[in-house]
Amino acid sequence: MKKYTLKELSESRNMTQEEVGRVTGKTTRYISMIEQELRNPSDKMKESLAETYKVSLMQIFLSIQTTKSCIKEAKI
Repeated sequence: MKKYTLKELSESRNMTQEEVGRVTGKTTRYISMIEQELRNPSDKMKESLAETYKVSLMQIFLSIQTTKSCIKEAKI
């Protein structure tokens, strides 16, 4: 099964962060933070993103193991 990052999915579907935010009901800033792996989305948001991009949850979120903030905290 191919795994995708949110950025890859957005680019392949020609969707801006603003469009993804509008569809999911979230701000552009929040979408950006998820794409940059600075925030972990809730399970509900993960489902919403999978629906938006028309892929399975596993195809998106198994490719994101930990966020940068989790890695940073682990080093402290």
